Amino acid sequence: MEFVCDKSELAFGLKAVGRALGSGSTMPILAGVKLELDSDAQLKLTATDLEKAVIVTLPVEGGQTQAGTGACVLQGQLLTKIVSALPDERVEVRLDEGGEKVVIRSGNSAFELLLLPLEDYPELPGVPGDEGTVARIRRERLQRALELVTFAAMSARETSRLNLTGVDILVQGGTAKFVATNGYRLALKEDALEPTGPHKDGEFLVDADALKDLQSILGGLEDETVRIAQGEGHLFFVTESGRVVFLARLIQEEYPDFERVIPRENPIGLYLNREAFLNALQRAEITTAAESGAVILEVSGKGSELVVRSSSAEKGQAEERLALLKPAEPITIGFRGEYLIDALKRMKSPEVALWLKDPESAGLLEPAGGEEDQGFLYVCMPIRMD
Repeated sequence: MEFVCDKSELAFGLKAVGRALGSGSTMPILAGVKLELDSDAQLKLTATDLEKAVIVTLPVEGGQTQAGTGACVLQGQLLTKIVSALPDERVEVRLDEGGEKVVIRSGNSAFELLLLPLEDYPELPGVPGDEGTVARIRRERLQRALELVTFAAMSARETSRLNLTGVDILVQGGTAKFVATNGYRLALKEDALEPTGPHKDGEFLVDADALKDLQSILGGLEDETVRIAQGEGHLFFVTESGRVVFLARLIQEEYPDFERVIPRENPIGLYLNREAFLNALQRAEITTAAESGAVILEVSGKGSELVVRSSSAEKGQAEERLALLKPAEPITIGFRGEYLIDALKRMKSPEVALWLKDPESAGLLEPAGGEEDQGFLYVCMPIRMD
């Protein structure tokens, strides 16, 4: 195996597949990146932790393979560190004649890396063809949907309920709904799918942490369409160019009935400037009680302003007044400040509406006009006030 490639291309590929390295695994081979050179002068980089995998295909020059030497496995973090430190944009990679190490040259620098056993590398399921296609969606739409929902799921370290650690992807007709919840808050983003090509309805539950990695990878790509496909217990996200393939193992558990918990008839609407509301909550969070993180929202009198306050015996108290963009009915309700902050700082709408019913019922946060966060809803359970 011998080829030449651009340092920037190789660094991008290694950064992307590095999100799937199983560095903490009891299987040392999962800390490796598999390099495969094909006859079309393309290099395929692969990494997996057995729950997710990333495959990146890069163009190379002068690709040469010999029988049995078209692939090798190198320690992923070490390879990434070396490539990022190389002095020249031109990178030469060659498997030595003995087949025991890879030589990397760039400028006046040279490295020799020992191989990991290729035969130990796990076999990944093949990318489904059109028959497995679920939908197509624009890269920027998928990236934005993941940004707006993945944070609301629970971490696997926090619960044994696997369904709460996932994002439920519901494809129906020409739209997809992305939903995540931890039982106390719920984020939902609905978006339009690309009308071209085959698609089929379905519901798929995917680990939220894996999808956060996908979101980061998508951020480094140019605008293109992503094909979502199902196959062999995995959900595949394939860029239309074929440059990046991301696959994540499906969670085989039933997702909660999220439609049932979304309040649709809350009569009290607090219309606010999003940035002003976010900043007030962040200041109020400083003096919240550690155990509850409670921030109190109060509308009184003529309903022209919102009072945001917090207090704790250990820290003291804070209070701030915000002008409401529309008059509202009087109400006093408490929320975990962190939960509202998490949603507001990811939104882009200049104005938002927080819909309330009473101090013990869930609130509904949504954009108030504009196209920035269209299709986004956020449900937050209140904190009981003594």
